[in-house]
This record gives sequence, C-alpha cells and structure tokens, in this order.
Amino acid sequence: MAVLVDITKCIGCEGCTVACKLYNKLDFKAKPRNVKDGLVELDDNRWTVIQRYSDHNLRFVKKQCFHCLEPACASACFSKAIQKDEKTGAVVYYPDLCVGCRYCLVACPYSIPKYQWNEQFPQVAKCQMCDTRLQHGDAPACVSACTTGALIAGPRDELLRKAHEIIDNDNRYVKHIYGEHEVGGAEWLYISDVPFDQLGFKQVSDKPVTYYSKSYLSKVPGFAAAWAIFLAGLAYYNHRVEKNKKADDKDKGQEG
Repeated sequence: MAVLVDITKCIGCEGCTVACKLYNKLDFKAKPRNVKDGLVELDDNRWTVIQRYSDHNLRFVKKQCFHCLEPACASACFSKAIQKDEKTGAVVYYPDLCVGCRYCLVACPYSIPKYQWNEQFPQVAKCQMCDTRLQHGDAPACVSACTTGALIAGPRDELLRKAHEIIDNDNRYVKHIYGEHEVGGAEWLYISDVPFDQLGFKQVSDKPVTYYSKSYLSKVPGFAAAWAIFLAGLAYYNHRVEKNKKADDKDKGQEG
C-alpha cells in the first residue's frame, strides 16, 4: 500500500490530522513542541501536520513519515524496534523492543522520528501508516478522512503510473514525483505545481542511506572476529601473568 498526495487538491481542512489523532489516540490538547519559521513541525503528539506556504501560490502540504522502501531508521535500529512490514509497506515502530538509543532519530534523512522527552518512560513517536488498518485492506485513517481527493491510497506501481500520467498531461505540474526515487524511494508520493524545494521538502540523494552503510557494515564481522581474538589473547596473557605471580609468591613463601 502506498499513498499519492496531490498538493494542488489540498485545502488545509486538517481532516487528516484529526483522523490521525483519533485513530492513534494522540493528545489533542498538547501544544506544538516544534515550530520553525512559523510552521508547526512533527512531534511526539503530531504524527502528521499540514503546513501552509504562501510565498507565491497558497499551498497546503501534508507532512508525515515517508515510509521509505529502504528505511535508514530500521537499518540503524539494532533492537529491531523499527521494521519494514513487507506486506503493507509501512515502517512500523514496536515500543516493546525499543532500548531508547535514539539511533533512528540520527539516521533518518528527513528527521521524522521524534522522542518523548517529557515522558517518564519515553518512546519514539512517528506515523505508523495505520499498519493495522492496512493489514485488513483499509486505507490509512488520514486518507479515509480526505474529502478532496488530495490523498489516494493503492499499490505503489499503480499510483506511480497515475502520477506520471497526471504530470505528463498537465502543464501546471512540476515534472517530478517526490518520493519516487528519493533515498531509494518511498511509499508516500507527492505531485505538485510548485517546486518541492519551495514547499519545505528536503533535497536528498536518490541512493538509500543503507547504500553508504553497507560497505562499512560488511567489515564489521571481520573487525568483531579480530577484536574477539585480541580479547582472548589478552585474557590468556593476564591469566599467565597471574599464574606466574602466584607461583613466585609460593616459592618465596617456601624459602622463608
């Protein structure tokens, strides 16, 4: 399951953000924790936000986790608290497995995961793409709440074909689908009539973050084996030193 966002059709009604809070039982009264340049950013109680841009044309942009095809957050999570659900496409956070290392916050090229700094037992918070709904064949709650057709859910290949058909036959649109190739591609795809860099979208490489880490990770087993051998040798050396010391002390005791 993927989602196609047509920015030209969003009217900023916030129906999607309300649906997200209701379905995920998020706090409606919580004040925004992150506000940048007058725009409310994602936080642990806002898994999706609508940002208003009016420098040129008035546009409303929905932001949430992109659910990458090769998620850097999942790659960085050694406890498997973040996993890519290959059936639904969602990148899901499992709090019971989380050890609180926050590597996912550093790894994400979009700075999506947020940490519950004010909680006694903090967890990571992010859009789950309503994975339980997807498992039953339903669209994410935000998509179901959209009345203008700005959000469309479906198989990624079909949505890409639809998006290309739209931007190829309508000169209003930028000839680019954000999320098709960015950091290896994502389940959330965007089309727009305003350049994406003017709407707060990060300019990132087409290569997934895991592409850069694989060459280093491939060397980890060798380093680990060498380190284990070194530690074993050190332990053996210390054992021999201690054994010889005890033997010397025993000989001295007998001489006395």
